[in-house]
Amino acid sequence: MYMDKQDIQILTQLQQDSSLSVGELADAVGMSKSACWRRIQKLEEDGTIKGRVAILNQENLNLPLTVYISVRTNQHNKEWATKFRQVAKNIPGVLEAYRMSGDLDYLIKAVVEDMPGYDKLYQQLIQADLFDVSSSFVMETIKHTTNLPLDAI
Repeated sequence: MYMDKQDIQILTQLQQDSSLSVGELADAVGMSKSACWRRIQKLEEDGTIKGRVAILNQENLNLPLTVYISVRTNQHNKEWATKFRQVAKNIPGVLEAYRMSGDLDYLIKAVVEDMPGYDKLYQQLIQADLFDVSSSFVMETIKHTTNLPLDAI
């Protein structure tokens, strides 16, 4: 898909603040409101813009503890993978889950209120019949962003 400089400017602005009105966004990128709205609609229709969300402060919501969970399995079959996906998707504290290459099979990012909250999440997770689970807890967040670099376009 071809994107020009104005598409990239729109995406940059929306990544920084998706609550901008079409008028504010159009002014920021130097376009008319109607032209800006058409471009936003095109970017949504082609799947470039997947959605617009509010980014919440996890600490203000009593979820201060971030954990990365490494999972290995000894069951490399479709049935197990389907069960694991279902279990991971149904745990509210799981924010991200990835199937990986290399030494581990899956990597999960989750947020919990405390260690008992982690244990509750762990008890839900092991319902997928896991072979090995290793968890690392975030002590300090050095960088966190949802903004994708757009210079590769």
